[in-house]
Amino acid sequence: MGPLHGVRVIELAGLAPVPFAGMMLADLGADLVRIDSSSRYAPPAGPLDRGKSCIEIDLKDAAGRELVRELVSKADVFMEGFRPGVAERLGVGPLDLCALNSRLIYGRLTGWGQEGPLALRVGHDINYIALTGVLDIIGRHGERPVPPANLIADFAGGGMLLAAGVMGALFERERSGFGQVVDAAMIDGASLLMTFIHGLYDTQMWNAERGSNMLDGAAAYYDTYQTADGKHVALGAVEPEFFATLTAVLDLDDEDLGFQLDPTSWPRWRAVLAEKFRTKTRDEWADIFGDVDACITPVLSPWEAPDHPHHVARGSFIEVDGVRQPAPAPRFGRTPSQTPQALKVLSVAAARARWSGCDPPE
Repeated sequence: MGPLHGVRVIELAGLAPVPFAGMMLADLGADLVRIDSSSRYAPPAGPLDRGKSCIEIDLKDAAGRELVRELVSKADVFMEGFRPGVAERLGVGPLDLCALNSRLIYGRLTGWGQEGPLALRVGHDINYIALTGVLDIIGRHGERPVPPANLIADFAGGGMLLAAGVMGALFERERSGFGQVVDAAMIDGASLLMTFIHGLYDTQMWNAERGSNMLDGAAAYYDTYQTADGKHVALGAVEPEFFATLTAVLDLDDEDLGFQLDPTSWPRWRAVLAEKFRTKTRDEWADIFGDVDACITPVLSPWEAPDHPHHVARGSFIEVDGVRQPAPAPRFGRTPSQTPQALKVLSVAAARARWSGCDPPE
């Protein structure tokens, strides 16, 4: 039934980050109801809404707000992704709702945080990672920074951070008996993901110049290479023993190329490796290195990935409402997550009955 079975969550509809947090909680077994406000844009249902139910409520209407308060009185978690002050103006801010339910975990997710000179400004993933240093380190040497889609601030530093905060608050509530506000900001989450890089820079193991470090594409043994069919393989043979295995399989003579970890040798190694990998297709290299510990893998598209034998063996992808998508994670031995269902639309009567202990009407 999932480790969060029995936990009741209300999610105010919004764009990707909060729905992703809600998806994670629903994947873990939480009973999640999404509120779609008829006065606001609600995104079309998709994979982020799996395992959820939804109900349309006009938050600007007194009757609608009263229904929200009724649901909140029986909920464990309430999550919203408005800019600071908006939830308060709608009458669904933390002071309003926590007064109704002292055990409520109120999760709020913003881009810039609840305070600070940028708190009320608009922004997107690219803006948050720009101001945290994340964007500056992504890209080739001498070239402009490259946006890594919207994965870092929206999802890893936003939605996943909110989900982790909510679960931490739920755990603390078991000791204190009280809920609390979880303030998650995408700019904070993006900064948090840079902790390791800050440590490397402090010990002079990371250069300030983009694309000149071992892990950002400068090292010949940690990069991607084009293959004969125009596709790519990913190479991550950092350890000398794995790199030695790589050169042995590729039948390369390393005597004149220099020590693998010496940055002055990287251009020579890159030229040789690039020439070698262009001699075969991506899938041919995948077969050659399939059973070899050399840290080399094919670069798959998101649409190819589900068919890779490793994902197939682990059941890493599922199909929900005709859409193939990643399966719930992580995995639990005693309380495994169930295969989620598509978003279910509720009537007002069904929403009221859902958490009242009786079955919803047909």
